[in-house]
Amino acid sequence: MFAKDSVALVTGSAAGIGLATALAFGRAGAQVVLSDRDGERGEAAAEQVRALGVTAEFIQADQADPEAVRALHARIKERFGRLDAACNNAGIEGDQGPILESSLENFDRVIGINLRGLFVCLQEQLRLMLAGQGGAIVNMASVAGLVGFAGLPAYCASKGGVVQLTRTAALEYAERGVRVNAVCPGAIKTEMIDRLTRQDPATEQQFAALHPINRMGRVEEVADTVVWLCSPQASFITGQALAVDGGLVAR
Repeated sequence: MFAKDSVALVTGSAAGIGLATALAFGRAGAQVVLSDRDGERGEAAAEQVRALGVTAEFIQADQADPEAVRALHARIKERFGRLDAACNNAGIEGDQGPILESSLENFDRVIGINLRGLFVCLQEQLRLMLAGQGGAIVNMASVAGLVGFAGLPAYCASKGGVVQLTRTAALEYAERGVRVNAVCPGAIKTEMIDRLTRQDPATEQQFAALHPINRMGRVEEVADTVVWLCSPQASFITGQALAVDGGLVAR
């Protein structure tokens, strides 16, 4: 699916959707750069990708730190000289609670990582791709960026911002060879969802029942969508916020 010299970046790739996406890029033949703030788990994730027989490099970076993000992309330019695909997956859910019980500190932290940090990633990726042969970027949003969820005001705001940022970038760079899309997962069985459900079976069933398909999604289902959106098979798709949600937003 990808040329042997293609380079794909996945942020937040130490576990969950990010790790599954890094593995999916590797299976599709790309060289993979993994990035995460967790160095130990990030290195272990890179080893899993290398086991597929492709080049994989882990570069530790905290998306909340703009200088770390810029250094990450500078390293990609130095090491590979190109960037063909990127998945901006790093993000946090923040504290749960209604708006009147939410702290400004939590709001700033969630926006700072999920939206501001992603914005810096997007800037750096666009610079690399515009200097090369173009490319494709997928920003990880959420169904919480398409519909509201009580108790997660900062998270919903950040993911709604990701959707709009994606649309703007797609319009600005469509004629210059860079496609930009967003993926909006429903409830996917990950560590983040486990924190929200506390792995209580009754709560997990409530989350599953949000989806007409009556189950939570698998990380591989999101990862395969990301890789497809970055591939030549999706060459006429840009500016979209694609829900991978078992029908949740169709209700």
